[in-house]
Amino acid sequence: MHVGLATGFAHQRGDSYSDTQFIREEVENLVLAEELGFDSVWITEHHFTDYSMSNDPLQLLTYIAGRTKRVKLGTQVIIAPWRDPVRLAEAIINLDIISGGRAILGFGGGLSPDEFHGLRVDQNKSRALYNDVLDMVIPAIETGILEGETETISQPRVELRPRPFKSFEGRKFCGSLSGTSMFAAARHGFGNMVLMLPQRGKEAAPDKYIEVWQEVHGPGSRPPAPMVSGNFYIDESAEFAEVQGHKYLANTMRAAVKNYSLDKPGTFANIKGYENYENMTMPPEAVEEYSQNFGQGAVTGTPQMMIERMWELKEAYKPQGFFPHLYFGGMPQEEALKNMHLFAEKVLPEVKSWEAEVSIDDRFLEAAE
Repeated sequence: MHVGLATGFAHQRGDSYSDTQFIREEVENLVLAEELGFDSVWITEHHFTDYSMSNDPLQLLTYIAGRTKRVKLGTQVIIAPWRDPVRLAEAIINLDIISGGRAILGFGGGLSPDEFHGLRVDQNKSRALYNDVLDMVIPAIETGILEGETETISQPRVELRPRPFKSFEGRKFCGSLSGTSMFAAARHGFGNMVLMLPQRGKEAAPDKYIEVWQEVHGPGSRPPAPMVSGNFYIDESAEFAEVQGHKYLANTMRAAVKNYSLDKPGTFANIKGYENYENMTMPPEAVEEYSQNFGQGAVTGTPQMMIERMWELKEAYKPQGFFPHLYFGGMPQEEALKNMHLFAEKVLPEVKSWEAEVSIDDRFLEAAE
C-alpha cells in the first residue's frame, strides 16, 4: 500500500507568524517525509488568503525534487481553469524530467469567487475552461504536441520542448468530482482522489465515480483505484488527539468558509455551473457551529486507533494508496513534527504492509523497466 503525506499549507496562525517562516517549515516537512519513509508528498493550490498558502504546487514540488531522491511528487490539486494550457503542460513536463519521472498529477476545478476574481478568470466559464484546458494538456503531456480551438481557448499547434519524459498513464487523478468534471475525469482516465474537503461537505459514496466511468467506458469497466486523504491527528492519548484534531480542523474549516465565500448567501446563485453550492452557504452567525461540527470529522486517536480507522477506509474505498494530512489548521511546527514522527514510527510500517489490488507504485516500476 502506497502511503504519502499531504499538506494544505494551512497557515491560520495569525499575522504575527511570518509567512516566510511558515512556508519554509512546510517545505522542510515535505523534504523530511522521504527520510521518514513516506512514499509521496502532495501540495494544494490556492491564492490570496491564509486558508492555504500554496499558490504554485508545481514550482514547490520542483524545488522538493531537487532536495529528494525517491519520494513521489503529487499535486492536490492543480486548478485547471486558472492555468494557461501551454505553461501548465510545460511546467508538468519540467517537474517530471527534473524529478526523474516522479510526478503524480491531480486536477480540480476551483470554487472561490475571490480567487477567480483575483486571477482575472470569469467563473461563469470555469466548467468550460476545465474541460478545454484538460482536453489540450492531457494529450500534450503524452505526445509533446499541444493545440485546440474552443469557445474559451484558441491555441495554435505547438511542439513542446523539452518533450515529455514518459507516459503519465496511471498517475493522473481528479479531486473535483462534481457535475461535468466527473465525465472529463473519466474521459482522460483519471483516478479519483477521495478528499475530505471543507467545500465538499460529506464525502461522496465510494461508487459514485464508478457509475460515471461505466457510462463513459462501458458496463463492467472499472476506473483506476482511488487515492484516499483526510485530516489525521495521532497521539498516545486518544483524548488529547481528539481535542487537538477537532480544534485544528475547525480552524481550517473557519478559514475555508471565508475563502470560499460560504458565509455570503447569494454568492453562487447566479454563477453558471456553481448554483448547487448556494445550498452550502450560511449566514455569518452560523459559521462557528458549522466549523466546530466539521472539526469532528478529523481522524484522531492512538496509533492503533489510526491503523484500525485506515483499515476501515481501505475496506470501504479499495484504494491504491493513502495521503493523509498530518498537520493543518495552524498547528505549531513542533506539534506537526511530533505527528509526522509518531505516524511514521507506529502507523506507516503497518499500513505499507497491506496489499492493494492495484498500486500506483506498479506504474512507476513499469515505467522504469
